[in-house]
Amino acid sequence: MPKSAASSLSPVVLVWGADEFTVKQRAREIYQQWRAELGGQDHEIIDAAVNNSGEALKAVALLREALQTLPFFGSAKAVWFQNCNFLGDERAASAQAVTETLAELARELKAFSWRDVRLLISAAKVDKRKTFYKTLEKIGTVEGYAGLSIDDRDWAGQAEAMALRQLKALGKIISDEALSELVASVGPNVRQLNNEIEKLTLFLGDRPQIEVGDVTAVVTRNKQARAFALGDAFGDRDLPRLLRCLDEELWEMKFDNQKTEIGLLYGLIAKVRAMIFLKEMLREGWLKAEGDYNRFKAQLERVPREALPADKRFSPLAMNPYVLFKALPQTRRYSVAELVRAMELLLECNRQLIFSSQDEAMVLQRAVVQIVSASEPYARRAA
Repeated sequence: MPKSAASSLSPVVLVWGADEFTVKQRAREIYQQWRAELGGQDHEIIDAAVNNSGEALKAVALLREALQTLPFFGSAKAVWFQNCNFLGDERAASAQAVTETLAELARELKAFSWRDVRLLISAAKVDKRKTFYKTLEKIGTVEGYAGLSIDDRDWAGQAEAMALRQLKALGKIISDEALSELVASVGPNVRQLNNEIEKLTLFLGDRPQIEVGDVTAVVTRNKQARAFALGDAFGDRDLPRLLRCLDEELWEMKFDNQKTEIGLLYGLIAKVRAMIFLKEMLREGWLKAEGDYNRFKAQLERVPREALPADKRFSPLAMNPYVLFKALPQTRRYSVAELVRAMELLLECNRQLIFSSQDEAMVLQRAVVQIVSASEPYARRAA
């Protein structure tokens, strides 16, 4: 949901979502703005993070008391019901007493006179089917922040928009290429994105402009970015660097059970597929070799969507444009026949990883060596 100015909101606001960092940041912004607008010292913050239904009932009682207590030193007051964790499917929320109490509170809020009081509720989860949520949606403003996911087609665009808002607030300017490098390095992680922006700001000091060199010097590359490094070495046809990146990934796999050889393989398959599509888009005349990122993005926007797969897992336009921009010059290092052959070798590698008893690391290494060290003249000329 788009962010709106705190002064334009209704007296009752619910800010919720899985993106914990943004929820807290947005709720704090609204509360501070309300305090500045209302003046006085009677504003209250109630901790609504509870461990059981008994604590939930006590938190609701405190909220009722805060709403009914008139301000002494000002004409109005703001109440922040902070970090509420019994509005969704949590254990405390399932207690009948809590459900009934929230329903009663909803009726009270509907009849309440909000002339001198404002209520802000922040929560991670909410159950939209319940009376309490429906009441807040009817009488107030609801802002939801679902967070970023690698499965979202436009996660990179959302992350860039978030980064630009924070940088603008900090008085910094960032080039398009540096912004894309920042998002590609961090991935769909709002908390880390904000942390890296703070690091960049400290690194720059009084200098207002952020360039790519600043990002590469300061920003910590996460797991996804390291996977990009593997794909970049593959695209650059740099076998020593590729094997070094692969060894690093295989070593880290020993300490991270969420990473597998299959996952690394699928990342390489996605890279080859993207390069094949880029070659075809160049052949069709939809793209031209371009060294300027902004002009490259403009070309991508003109590519006919109907000519590409609708499934975002297979469409290059679902990828981060900066990743495609970096892959574009790499297509010169492979012929179409080599890329098709690479796909065949990777699919055979996939079969061996699943059905054979061979060492998985050796299977992967053998496949990438076969692809990257091809001896046909085309590869040598491109290098």
